[in-house]
Amino acid sequence: MTDVTEGTAAPDFSLPTAEGPVTLADFAGKTLVLYFYPKDDTGGCTKEAQEFTVLLPEFTKAGATILGVSKDSLASHKKFTAKYDLSVQLGSDPEGALIERYGAWVEKSLYGRKYMGIDRSTYLIKDGQLVRIWRKVRVPSHAQQVLDAVLAL
Repeated sequence: MTDVTEGTAAPDFSLPTAEGPVTLADFAGKTLVLYFYPKDDTGGCTKEAQEFTVLLPEFTKAGATILGVSKDSLASHKKFTAKYDLSVQLGSDPEGALIERYGAWVEKSLYGRKYMGIDRSTYLIKDGQLVRIWRKVRVPSHAQQVLDAVLAL
């Protein structure tokens, strides 16, 4: 895992999406909101994607692109996007390499049982630099907090 802290270079990536592959280099000179979420079509993940979708026009106006990432397949992403009419771009990281590179693969605990899973986290990247990081994200109003940070750039 690379050092993923605010003010450092964002770890490089190349990911498949329904719209084709995307890389960190595609966002050179631009602002990217990269968020990691556990699973398509689950309560919190659906709400988060819906909130980003509602605010997408404002993010776009502010010059920011949103990219959500989970271990789900592109087929799963397509079903998820269609079911909830989502307009945010979703990337697939089935092996979890990118998720680990960003430090979002963490030990979790549920009812005393420990397991590894995705830490719901968001990374604000501008010109390839990590500007702001949110970890252990609580979904309600998170998309608005991220938009506020984008507007403050």
